[in-house]
Amino acid sequence: MKIVVQVKLLTASAHDADALAATLRACNRAASYTAKVAFETGTYGRNDLQKAVYLDLKGAFDLSAQPAVRVVKKVVDAYNTLRGNIRNGHLTGRARRKAQSKPIVFREDAAQPFDDRCLSWNLDQRTISIWTVAGRLKGIRFACSPQALKLLASRKGESDLVERDGTFFLIATIDLPEPGLHEHSGWLGVDLGIVNIATTNDGDKLSGRRLNRYRKRMRTTVAKLQAKRTKSAKRRLKALRRRESRFATDTNHVISKRIVVIAERTSRGIALEDLKGIRQRVTAKKEQRYGLHSWAFAQLGSFVEYKAKRVGVPVVRVDPRNTSRQCSECRHTHRSNRVSQAWFACRSCGVVMNADLNSSRNIAHRADAVWQRGKVNCPSTA
Repeated sequence: MKIVVQVKLLTASAHDADALAATLRACNRAASYTAKVAFETGTYGRNDLQKAVYLDLKGAFDLSAQPAVRVVKKVVDAYNTLRGNIRNGHLTGRARRKAQSKPIVFREDAAQPFDDRCLSWNLDQRTISIWTVAGRLKGIRFACSPQALKLLASRKGESDLVERDGTFFLIATIDLPEPGLHEHSGWLGVDLGIVNIATTNDGDKLSGRRLNRYRKRMRTTVAKLQAKRTKSAKRRLKALRRRESRFATDTNHVISKRIVVIAERTSRGIALEDLKGIRQRVTAKKEQRYGLHSWAFAQLGSFVEYKAKRVGVPVVRVDPRNTSRQCSECRHTHRSNRVSQAWFACRSCGVVMNADLNSSRNIAHRADAVWQRGKVNCPSTA
């Protein structure tokens, strides 16, 4: 299995920071030029495209041999991703026509991959040596957690250089051995929502109240700053960029870890709803749209899946239809069973319980049927 480790570069001088920024600009300008050549000539194969642009990348954009090769591969991968999105139906209609009508353009601060010829790591001293357009920079220190440093010992292949608000990061992909799935004796059903981010069939509610309060406060602050239109307000808005996203990501990490720990401790698998396309299927009132579209349910699901995979806990996705309208006791399904956002009352058997708890139990019930249908394709248990 593959996981990502991010380290922060501690540039010691303005020269180092300027060299890294200039490198990103040069590589991404070269990538945009290469993408234009590929689009105009219809050359999307790596070898043919490299022959067409290699000398230009070295001469006009001041790239060395290996960075030029990495730029070509970056462009080829971008076009492969575009074709894959079109083939899988992720780009349709106007968006598809727009994407196919012009060459791909890379932002000047977009991530740039470096392989072991351009980038070397010294984990003992926590330093790196990296190629730049201003020469090779050596002894650049980096900061990371002890867990990340341990994972970096098994790093292989490329690492991406990224700039965010003047700070540089390296993102490395780690390939870890995947453990076999453990035997499980049931399912931990998890209902995802906005008021309660996650509710398990054990009755454990992982509330989103703190995150929702934070988002509301941020919306108010940003609106006030945008209305002022002053330089100091713009500086403050820049400082607030991505802060809400980081807060939501941290919340999802905490919640996903708790879910996986509970499942591992109780020898159960994890059952999640398959919520793909929910934003297109669900209609919401104007005041509810912000909460729906800022709901990072896909990120939470991916965090649960990769954390569970690392410890051998099976994860299945179930059909979410009518999980909030079906009674988890008698299976009676009707829209009037859902009395309110918080309460469920079955019109058939009369059971009354929290609506999210009822949904999570329905999810757990459906998980076993999904597992049995796909068991022939599951890895062998450990």
